[in-house]
Amino acid sequence: MIRVLREEVLDESHWTYKRVVYDIEIGGRIQQLSREILDRGDAAAVLLYNARRGCIILTRQFRLPAFLNGGETSLLEACAGGIEDGDPTASAIRETREETGFEIAAPRLAFEAYMSPGSLTEKIYFFVAPYEAEDRLHPGGGLEHEGESIETIEMPFSEALDLLAAGKILDAKTILLLQYAQIHGLLTGPA
Repeated sequence: MIRVLREEVLDESHWTYKRVVYDIEIGGRIQQLSREILDRGDAAAVLLYNARRGCIILTRQFRLPAFLNGGETSLLEACAGGIEDGDPTASAIRETREETGFEIAAPRLAFEAYMSPGSLTEKIYFFVAPYEAEDRLHPGGGLEHEGESIETIEMPFSEALDLLAAGKILDAKTILLLQYAQIHGLLTGPA
């Protein structure tokens, strides 16, 4: 049994940060607990791959929380962004276009996952999508008015796996997508 008693919004300047007080039955007893929750909405992440060439597309951008936690000035990531319209597939297509400049037609949903369910409401929809050089319509780079300055990087899949093994890829959504691609043999071309 879980019963939400009250929610208090602590901050709404960018996302909604709130304290939730609730009753939960644990071991036959009702306990009242309080947790702070960040509600930032859901997101879509996309790994672009070219099986013929054995390459993938990643992005590199500054992430303030990672910098504050460990000094990382930028992270290698699969492109990703918030779901603003309720449609994960449309969001995956839009974010790919904004961040990388590639136009993809039909990304395939690989899986869904909560990345930090103890404090975030966010569920990420993970997609994979093939690309060709001619699918790139512009340089990408993200949206300047959102403070984005995103570098698009094409690399051999084998290099990405080497970086992963060396601890150089630290973004969880990217790690999961690279492992998915490896397990499912998405890149069969030369690496």
